[in-house]
Amino acid sequence: MDRIFSSIILMVLISILFFPEDSSAQKFIHPGIGQTSADLEYMKQQVLAGEQPWKDAFDRLKAATNLQFEVKPYTHVLRGSYGKPNIGGDDLSKGSDMAYNCAIMWYITNDKAYAAKAIEIINAWSPVLWDFDYNDAKLLAGWTGHQLCNAAEILKYTDSGWQQKDIDRFIEMLMTVYYPLMRFYYPQANGNWDGAIIHSILAIAIFTDNREMFYNATDHFLHAPVNGSMFKYIYPSGQCQESMRDQAHVQLGLGEFAGAAKIAYSQGVDFFSIANNRLALGYEYTAGFLLGHKPHCYGTISDRATTIRDDYEYVYRHYAAQGIELPYTKQTADSIRGKAHRSVLTAFRAPSGKTITKHAKPIASPIAYPAGAMEQAVSKPATNAIRVTPDQSIQEALDKVAGKNGWVIATAGLHTLTTTLKIPSGVTLSGEGLATILFLDPKSGVRDAIVNATDDLHDVTICDLVVEGATDPDPGSDPNSRRSYRSTANRGGIMFLGQHEEQMKNITFRNLTVRNCTYNGVFISGATNLNVICCDFNENGASVVPGPKLQHNLLLTHCSEVSIKDSRMDTSPHGCGIVLTNCNNATVTNCELARNAWFGMLVTESKNISISGSLIEANDHSGIMVQYLYRGSENVSISNNLIHYNNGFGVEAYSGKNIKTANNNYAGNGTVLISNEKISPEKFILMQ
Repeated sequence: MDRIFSSIILMVLISILFFPEDSSAQKFIHPGIGQTSADLEYMKQQVLAGEQPWKDAFDRLKAATNLQFEVKPYTHVLRGSYGKPNIGGDDLSKGSDMAYNCAIMWYITNDKAYAAKAIEIINAWSPVLWDFDYNDAKLLAGWTGHQLCNAAEILKYTDSGWQQKDIDRFIEMLMTVYYPLMRFYYPQANGNWDGAIIHSILAIAIFTDNREMFYNATDHFLHAPVNGSMFKYIYPSGQCQESMRDQAHVQLGLGEFAGAAKIAYSQGVDFFSIANNRLALGYEYTAGFLLGHKPHCYGTISDRATTIRDDYEYVYRHYAAQGIELPYTKQTADSIRGKAHRSVLTAFRAPSGKTITKHAKPIASPIAYPAGAMEQAVSKPATNAIRVTPDQSIQEALDKVAGKNGWVIATAGLHTLTTTLKIPSGVTLSGEGLATILFLDPKSGVRDAIVNATDDLHDVTICDLVVEGATDPDPGSDPNSRRSYRSTANRGGIMFLGQHEEQMKNITFRNLTVRNCTYNGVFISGATNLNVICCDFNENGASVVPGPKLQHNLLLTHCSEVSIKDSRMDTSPHGCGIVLTNCNNATVTNCELARNAWFGMLVTESKNISISGSLIEANDHSGIMVQYLYRGSENVSISNNLIHYNNGFGVEAYSGKNIKTANNNYAGNGTVLISNEKISPEKFILMQ
């Protein structure tokens, strides 16, 4: 019963979000996968009229479409990582691509030889294919499913001669081979996987007239965990989840999410414009880099595999038709168009007849961007600062200036700590920016990289450096393979723990990056006058003991007079961006709290808390949770924030006193069916 109810809620939710009218019973448009009938007819007219770029693209497609193509179906298709082993994988990929080419040629020319070849390919595979296997099984299904469905959609809704018994057999293959493999998605892989899977599930849903399947895929596009949604793949800056891996995979991922958005758009669902044209922002970021520009990247943007792929034409044309200029995307599309064929022909929608109004191009979110350690140190050091090279002891230098408000500068390089670094009072520990990395040696046998030397720690600043929590400071060629959620090591960042409230005081973190800790990134307890300024706490808080949802990017308990501003608290694999427990007088301003596996921000048993001007997006539960445990929280103000595409309420609160929300901008939160806010007097205790 719960599953049935959840499915009904999901169907209504997507209808409210994206369809202008109640559409729970709305029929799909056919043909309506990559193109509608109007789009197909417009393409045909332009080719026959000899218009450019259609004519040259058609000529190239004709040359690439081989009616003598040999169809070789396999019962068991095997494709391993990077194509090893590869039994039947290339045959299926080439066959699905050729079937789609032939279907387009058939529509334009009315030459049934092309229809016959497309039918031959689909009919050969439908009764033979039983399953996929090895590492890339889901990925291969995602790559080929939407191509086969696009070809089949054109054949089915034209006079192609495709018989109903063969159509039924093709549907049987989709529903018994393709869909069971893909239906659970795979967000733990790099995001191009789920982009491809969503792309194909949407195509299957339309071809089989399965509205619930369509809604499931659109919900995954918006709200999937780990790397699975568009918001997990494209950050508010335009950086992509695979930007540090290589540009071939980034372009693949962008192309698959854009392909899914293209299919949805055929059915009246607009994923292109959401979040201020986020998809366009991802394209511009990547295209700009490929053209020689260097955008800010959290991590080192990869210069591997920079060949421009044929993935830009439709995106450029779509946004141009909306009056949005994408200069880098246009330039990359222009550079590849002379070699492309089907992608050019299928890139154009039939003209709407409406006047195009010019709009500004998408820009990176200015909220907390950029944050963390920069290329160069931001703070100006004292003239008598002690400089410590990677082969020298930071601890000895700190002890030397302790209590004197002295400066210690860890110079650029990897500073491997042989044991936990103990911070004394009255010091500033600075680095030289991103190049200064403090790394606790896993052989040390201790958990935390940095702790307070005394219980009454005071007058301390840490700035302009990176605390690396991974067990290896080198992220490798695929950072996703070393993400903290995959690690079993217990690794903590900065732990400043007092024994009673206000015992520690005057602590500042500025332009500090703490990343990849499986325990908390930063945990402060018992401090007053705490300032977190322009910091990047990212990928901290995994599933190590004492368990998931207990470690976070930033955890503050029993703290007062707290200011957190211009900071990025993202992608905790099992926790939250910020957690305030038993805190008093805290402000969170202009922060990015995104892609965290629990809440963007969790407030518990706290008073006088203000959250304003922040971007809170794509968290796996509610954006902000004010939870009740014993007394509840009091005087919590949540105002002027952008809170969108969280897989829960925008704001959720229980049994608090004077919980106020005002002027927040909501969109696409998972429980928008009733309201973006749930402010309840109920003494409800979270059980999971």
